[in-house]
Amino acid sequence: MGDGAEADSSAEMATAAASSRFGTICVFCGSNAGRRRVFADAALDLGHELVRRGIDLVYGGGSIGLMGLIARTVRDGGCGVVGVIPRALMAVEAFCSSSYLHLHTEIFQISGESVGEVIVVADMHERKAEMARRSEAFIALPGGYGTMEELLEMITWCQLGIHDKPVGLLNVDGYYDPLLALFDKGEAEGFINSDCRQIFVSAPTASELLTKMEQYTRSHQEVAPATSWEISELGYGRTTDADQS
Repeated sequence: MGDGAEADSSAEMATAAASSRFGTICVFCGSNAGRRRVFADAALDLGHELVRRGIDLVYGGGSIGLMGLIARTVRDGGCGVVGVIPRALMAVEAFCSSSYLHLHTEIFQISGESVGEVIVVADMHERKAEMARRSEAFIALPGGYGTMEELLEMITWCQLGIHDKPVGLLNVDGYYDPLLALFDKGEAEGFINSDCRQIFVSAPTASELLTKMEQYTRSHQEVAPATSWEISELGYGRTTDADQS
């Protein structure tokens, strides 16, 4: 690549970074890579989009599956990476067996080494609180029970008034269509308020999703006022008034 092309690339990254409202985003995703290449490609694409916008990554601390893919992509792109992992899961999510590596070498190579800064916590509750404290927004890639639970907890915290940070769902190849349909069913049956149905945004690509999140403004009525939650010392709650305007 010539000097001119490098300069254009640097200028594009600087423009994107300058226009982003987020300095750090937490990404929830699977410790598996999925059965189809489309999921790995989506993790790589999201990682590249975070780098393009100059956004650091907070994630679950694993070095396998989609977690390992996005962490390496962001790190190799020059942005910060912080992984938060319970001690009990270090042997499971931070390293891989030879059989796992054999099955997934066509998708990505893995060293079994940690990616970026690693924070070891006591349990899953502390993990989610620490990830939330360090992040300005949340994105869920495809994943299993754990990913879905983390997504739903961040949506619930927003509904309750614990935080007002944007939540995004990367709906890769319609993976989350059944979940979105369930939310619609919950709204239709009167279990989810219409304004709360708009707490999160979704899109099929990383670029579309991040653009929606950049434009997101809160429109729902919180269950409890922010001042009623004892979260100031943790620092994972409210943004400033200027951010909400």
